[in-house]
Amino acid sequence: MTNIRFLSTTTVRPTESPSESTLRIELTPWDLQLLAVDHIQKGLLFLKPTPSQENKLKGSVIDHLKTSLSRTLDIFYPLAGRLVKAENDDDKTTSFFVDCNNLGGAEFVHAVANGVTVADILEPLYVPDIVNSFFLMNRVLNCEGVSKPLLAVQVTELVDGIFISCTLNHSVVDGTSFWRFFNTWSGISTGSSDPTSQSPPIIGSGFLDGIINLPIRIPFQFQRNIEIHEEERSNTCPPLKQRVFHFSKEKIQQLKAKANAEMSTNKISSLQAVLAHLWRSVVRSRRLNADEEVSYRLLVGMRKRLQPPLPEEYLGNAILAGNVTTTAGDLLEHGLGWAAWQINEMIASQNAKEIKKYMADWIKTPKFLTVSDLLIGNKLATGSSPRFNVYGNDFGWGRPLAVRSGVGNKFDGKLTVFPGPEEGSIDFEACLSPETLLAMANDAEPFRLLVSDKASNKREKE
Repeated sequence: MTNIRFLSTTTVRPTESPSESTLRIELTPWDLQLLAVDHIQKGLLFLKPTPSQENKLKGSVIDHLKTSLSRTLDIFYPLAGRLVKAENDDDKTTSFFVDCNNLGGAEFVHAVANGVTVADILEPLYVPDIVNSFFLMNRVLNCEGVSKPLLAVQVTELVDGIFISCTLNHSVVDGTSFWRFFNTWSGISTGSSDPTSQSPPIIGSGFLDGIINLPIRIPFQFQRNIEIHEEERSNTCPPLKQRVFHFSKEKIQQLKAKANAEMSTNKISSLQAVLAHLWRSVVRSRRLNADEEVSYRLLVGMRKRLQPPLPEEYLGNAILAGNVTTTAGDLLEHGLGWAAWQINEMIASQNAKEIKKYMADWIKTPKFLTVSDLLIGNKLATGSSPRFNVYGNDFGWGRPLAVRSGVGNKFDGKLTVFPGPEEGSIDFEACLSPETLLAMANDAEPFRLLVSDKASNKREKE
């Protein structure tokens, strides 16, 4: 495959200025904990519009997308702002906030991948490396938002398709906010949504009144943690590959029924059953000793767990990371249901009381999530959600063919979950060592019977 050619770079700003009352947005502990990790990078693959479809757009595809993005930023105006690091001289602390005044704008890049087709992206057993070139700001930390855009869009033309990617600062949005932005942009682009009729994002952290005081002041000794993580950007990451595993609705139901039957319960969800199945398969394929510790980290959405619940329209982060830890022997000997139950109990423990405790503890001792924390040991981590509206995004020429993510926050053991293209199905983008992926394909347990892999008829060559 050829390299990407970058044709143009544009700064896209809102068509209107935000009101004076919302020019400064304070970051919460949920936001601040992510300063030392990479941006969210997600993108959608489409077929190229037909001539008749393109004629219905206002101008060229690129001009049409720029115009609709600008109108979307009227609603999601903080994404056109910049991160500010404020030094508090009185107590030698630092605070971070989003500045929406004198908007810096979003970066919009138009690129072409000559000779690359939709089939080149979808048909290989492993996700091709060129997909990484479809995203901007690779390996850029969120704390670098003080000098870089909070939002960067790249539209890459293929021979017969278009890939639209968004790179968004994770200290400003979580997955829920990310996809609400994407859904709003596509709705405005296709003309199916009137910006004035949209449920506007809820901007600001008033829901934390009485729980914590903003802005949060980070003492010097904890600021150094962010700087250390910037210096530690590892260039020695082992070779990794990515493969998308597709679980059909029927096979998910099989796993859920099996897990619940083994534990004599009906509380294990479909996603928890699939997560447990993948966890056991990865651990088995890594051929670990029975006494080796293994852990699974899940990012749990907290909007519905607050009292009162936090609306889905809230623009910001509302996530906590929970861990399940055991040994390889216990995980494999106890079976699917036991593993799924451990995940179920961890998620259930993330309640309103724990949220308040987390907030209070974080202010006393700030802790920043890092990818390096997960690079050592036998760990897995899953982000994103199968509930996000991914395949409802239509920019004016049809629904997407597939979703892919960039290199941000990738390591050996990162499993990114998406809804599948068919209703009720789930896709997992698995980032693992080539040896682990090969062993999973040859797993003695009926892994292949439970996973619908579109490339499953291909034999592993590597």
